Amino acid sequence: MAASITFIVYVSDAPEAARFYTDLLEIKPVFESPGFISYSLGDGADLALWSGQFEGGLNPQVPRTGEVCVCLPGAPEAIDRRYEQWVAKGVRVVSEPADTVFGRTFVVADPDGNLIRVAPVD
Repeated sequence: MAASITFIVYVSDAPEAARFYTDLLEIKPVFESPGFISYSLGDGADLALWSGQFEGGLNPQVPRTGEVCVCLPGAPEAIDRRYEQWVAKGVRVVSEPADTVFGRTFVVADPDGNLIRVAPVD
């Protein structure tokens, strides 16, 4: 197993995307450059925003096939509370809270259309 792993989210404007993710996730970047910004998620895991891959820009209307998943402890009410907090921040909702085989979940999108799911901790 690798000593660390970085999940890369392609964005059209890394600093703008970082403002979105910093506010949404309430964490601060550990590394910043004009086209690459990363966040430590703990235990050798990072989330990175990279704009260098798509210098022509991204189209937020194009569906994304991957997701960043934020896993929350607690009952379904914790998922609903996070949903209300994020809606108050003005995020674009892709799917409202619903009960699935793995528990309560919802999905929002960042400004580039990348999906962010909130689900319970397994």
